[in-house]
Amino acid sequence: MGGSKTEGGTSSSTPVIANRRDPYEVLSVSRDSSDQEIKSAYRKLALKYHPDKNASNPEASELFKEVAYSYSILSDPEKRRQYDNAGFEAIDADGMDMEIDLSNLGTVNTMFAALFSKLGVPIKTTISANVLEEALNGTVTVRPLPIGTSVSGKVEKQCAHFFGVTISEEQAQSGIVVRVTSAAQSKFKLLYFEQDNGGGYSLALQEDSEKTGKVTSAGMYFLHFQVYRMDSTVNALAMAKDPEAAFFKRLEGLQPCEVSELKSGTHIFAVYGDNFFKTASYTIEAICATTYEDTTVKLKDIEQQILRKRTELRHFETEYRQALQRFQEVTNRYTQEKQNVDELLKQRDSIQSSFTVGRSVVLGSQVSNGGGNSKVTGEGESSGSPGEEDGKSKKKWFNLNLKSSSDKKTTG
Repeated sequence: MGGSKTEGGTSSSTPVIANRRDPYEVLSVSRDSSDQEIKSAYRKLALKYHPDKNASNPEASELFKEVAYSYSILSDPEKRRQYDNAGFEAIDADGMDMEIDLSNLGTVNTMFAALFSKLGVPIKTTISANVLEEALNGTVTVRPLPIGTSVSGKVEKQCAHFFGVTISEEQAQSGIVVRVTSAAQSKFKLLYFEQDNGGGYSLALQEDSEKTGKVTSAGMYFLHFQVYRMDSTVNALAMAKDPEAAFFKRLEGLQPCEVSELKSGTHIFAVYGDNFFKTASYTIEAICATTYEDTTVKLKDIEQQILRKRTELRHFETEYRQALQRFQEVTNRYTQEKQNVDELLKQRDSIQSSFTVGRSVVLGSQVSNGGGNSKVTGEGESSGSPGEEDGKSKKKWFNLNLKSSSDKKTTG
């Protein structure tokens, strides 16, 4: 069945509670009390101390938390066994959740809760204490919902519309489905109540609406085989913690539904308005699975396929993370090798650019100017400057001619 076992609470981290009292003492039950006795004691105390009824009494709020915390231990067989054997130490070591109430938030706190929801963590409100008390007292109005029919309506926030579904023995054997949809995508809860010893109705199961396509919907399936519900909180928390892990945790939210069949008789369901600020529009219908044999077989088959896929994903996650780690190592090496190649080519370009004529002229000029006082002259070169060499040459030629002329005159 597509419903989760609940007492009108929602999971949250367990607060640190100083001087914790014995859960049996808090609920005023004995250690050998049955599950039903513990449940009844919790309901009475939860309604007695509920914040909705004690807005001006802060002590009642603390007592409500203590009652909820105690019930979260004693209502779980494993946690109850651990507590009986080793006390709170075993509970703390194992880690646990407790039930808290968000049904009577003021405007500011309501907006604060909505902000948390936008961050990807769904905020699940509890069922209003007034609704639970009215149901337990049997003072609620129950409308008939015949098999094969549907009813549409609008329910105010934190209120509920109750419906009675009467089924025959033959219909019970075939299987029953109760579904609620909202074309307006309203937020709501589908509730299932058990008959209480006092004549009223006690909340047994609830299913929160989820967006499916263009509508929001919730369903409970009593088909004589195990059906699973999806707790989206698991995936949302995984996504907030590690986005890459969200896909692998997507099917971890599958939880087995506690009830898989109904007996003949009248069963009480309710649509609870879970919107913060406005009414919830809905259509509820009750269906016998007799005319849906093929669909029932397909549902059973797909449930098994999803379970197998969940197991496969657990193994694939290990392979994926190993491959991802290797990929990161190779990617880092790729980046480093690319830098190395770029640097080597840059150095080669720099060296090759050194082979240039312009560089040779410059180097030759540096050698000529850098010779100091020593001078090297080649063949036919004079040690003097060009001007001095021309002057001496002319003077030698002139004197030589004068000498020749005077010699001629003397001789003559």
